[in-house]
Amino acid sequence: MKFLTIITYTGIFVFALAGAFKARGAKLDVFGGLVVAFVSAYGGGTLRDLLLGVRPLTWMNDNLAIGLVFAGTFVTFLVKDRVNNFRRTIFFTDAMGLGLFTAAGIEVGSLYGANEVYSLTMGVITATFGGLIADIFCGYPPMLLRKGELYATASAIGGTVFILINKYLITSKNLDLTICVILVVAIRIYSKRKRLTLPEI
Repeated sequence: MKFLTIITYTGIFVFALAGAFKARGAKLDVFGGLVVAFVSAYGGGTLRDLLLGVRPLTWMNDNLAIGLVFAGTFVTFLVKDRVNNFRRTIFFTDAMGLGLFTAAGIEVGSLYGANEVYSLTMGVITATFGGLIADIFCGYPPMLLRKGELYATASAIGGTVFILINKYLITSKNLDLTICVILVVAIRIYSKRKRLTLPEI
C-alpha cells in the first residue's frame, strides 16, 4: 500500500471520528452521526474530485473507505460514557484530519495535472470543506469561517512548505508528506493555544 493511500485512509477515519463527535455534541441520533461522519470524511475530497474532473469519484466502490466511516462512528458510540470534553476531542481529531487531508489533497491535485497553486488549493479544499459541511449540519459556526481560528491558514502554510520542499530539496515524497502533516497539525494546535488570529477585514 502506497504511503499516500495510508495517509488518505487515516484521514478518512480521523475525520469520520471528528464528524461523529460533532454529531454527538449536537445531540443527533446514530443515523445522523453516520451522515455527519460521512460528509466530514468525504465532503472535501468529493469537491476536489469534481473540480479536477476525476471520474469516478475516488471513494466510489471503495469498501475500505466506507468501512472506516462506519468504524469511526462505532468507536465514537462505544466511548460515549468516557468522553467528557467534546470540544477538546473534536479539536485534536479535526487537527489531525486537517494535516492528513492537506497532504493528500495536494498530492492528488498534482497527480491529476494541477499546477502548484491549484494543487495547494485542492489541498486546502480537501482538508476544510468536509468539516465546513459537518459544522453546518450540526448547527455549529463553521470552523473554516470562525473568527480567531487559523484553520484554512494552517492548511495553506503547511501545504506551501510541502510544495517548496518537494520542489527545491532532494527528499523522499513520503518524508515531504509527513512533514506537511506534522506542520499543519502543529500550526493548528499552537495557534489555538496562543490565540493567534488573522486581522479583521
